[in-house]
Amino acid sequence: MNPRERELVDDLSCPDGGVIEVLSNIKGDLLLLGAGGKTGHGLALMAKRALEQAGSTHKAIAVSRFSSPGSRDIFEADGIDTIACDLIDDAAVRDLPDASDIVYLAGQKFGTAGNAGTTWLLNCYLPGVVAQRWPDARFAVYSSGNVYPFSNAATNGPREGDPVDPVGEYAQSVLGRERVFGYFSEANQTPMVMIRLNYANETRYGVLVDLGQKILAGEPIDVTQGYVNLIWQGDSNLVTFRCLSMASCPPAILNLAGPDVLAVRDLATKLAATLGRNACFVGEESDAALISDGSACWERFGGPGVGVDEMIERIADWLMAGGPTLNKPTHFEVRDGKF
Repeated sequence: MNPRERELVDDLSCPDGGVIEVLSNIKGDLLLLGAGGKTGHGLALMAKRALEQAGSTHKAIAVSRFSSPGSRDIFEADGIDTIACDLIDDAAVRDLPDASDIVYLAGQKFGTAGNAGTTWLLNCYLPGVVAQRWPDARFAVYSSGNVYPFSNAATNGPREGDPVDPVGEYAQSVLGRERVFGYFSEANQTPMVMIRLNYANETRYGVLVDLGQKILAGEPIDVTQGYVNLIWQGDSNLVTFRCLSMASCPPAILNLAGPDVLAVRDLATKLAATLGRNACFVGEESDAALISDGSACWERFGGPGVGVDEMIERIADWLMAGGPTLNKPTHFEVRDGKF
């Protein structure tokens, strides 16, 4: 990890007083299940640091297959406890340690169109296995704003109590994840919070990175999916732990979405100017977009620490300097639900 990436990771994993307070009161270890994805390292490191600052003897443990070369090393280099486990293996899950709190990150999005069975297995079967293994734990479960229908972009989008109507098999399976966890929450009196996220950004991935890479490559930007919510990954990490305090039975719902509905054309134009390039566009903005109203989150936890203009500056600087990216496009422009 080069010095700039080290600085980024330290920024994304810096706990605030709210995170320290929540984690100082946990009764046992914290498991992060499916931590090998793009957000797991920052979350695990934030939890480790918060527990240390709180003087807690409990551990944050990252659980994943760690199938990518070197992925486990990144965690262990930061002193994070890890366990290699294929969560689809029921016996292996039963052998995992007890925990008082769980952040659930496992799931599949991309590849759904060609392998729907695996998507439903990971997004709907696995939650039942996990919920039954830790019935006495408190859960923060990552979901997605994809469970909502497309909404008029002139509005703020759906709030937590509004009807869901997912488009496509991926989004349907994410709602299935919520429903399975919800069943076991009520059956076992397990407190949970469902985190409906869209869209997290940092300098190595996210909607703004997708746009910046297209601008630098001289590729046109399709604005048919013309509006999005954006949140800085560090702010998303902070809310992930703080919202454990909301966990309830039946599960609480939280839209973890940027506070504003943003026009993709405007974002790309600002980003292009910062990059010293021109943006070119194709398509026409649809009146409906996949957006959600995050106001309840920010009313509860305070506004995000990093705004859109700062995100644009950071990401443009990173891309112009040739900083590494995770090569994981968001495909935010997809409108038919086929990922």
